[in-house]
Amino acid sequence: MFVLGKKSLDTLVGVDQKLVLVVKRAIQLTQVDFRVNEGVRTIARQKQLLKEGKTQTLKSKHIEGKAVDLVALVDNKVNWDASYYIQIAEAVRLAAIELNIPVRWGGCWLGDIRNYSSSQVAIDSYKKVRKQQGKSVFLDLVHFELV
Repeated sequence: MFVLGKKSLDTLVGVDQKLVLVVKRAIQLTQVDFRVNEGVRTIARQKQLLKEGKTQTLKSKHIEGKAVDLVALVDNKVNWDASYYIQIAEAVRLAAIELNIPVRWGGCWLGDIRNYSSSQVAIDSYKKVRKQQGKSVFLDLVHFELV
């Protein structure tokens, strides 16, 4: 079982307590270690990320403390392999179900991840809907927010 380190706990300061509960439970359920990379953001930080093309909006839930970014740690190093993020999302989904807290994942912008039978089904559903709409897929696999 994994635990959140000091850096992750410090990053959670100011984040909505419901989301903090989900993250703290998810770290106990996950098969992949993770770190809380971002919690509350300033407007200046959000503008910087928009300029860099790392976000699509200035109205981020990070600004109001209702979103976190979780990065996978493999051998104590950040790893960007998508398969790890699907596993982390599954732990978050299970924690959200257990705690009855609605959470949206950046791998499925369609709504509450609790409504899907797995994180893989969620991401596949999102991709299918976007394709049917003739729209591009925007995946932010590290991102989790309260709905």
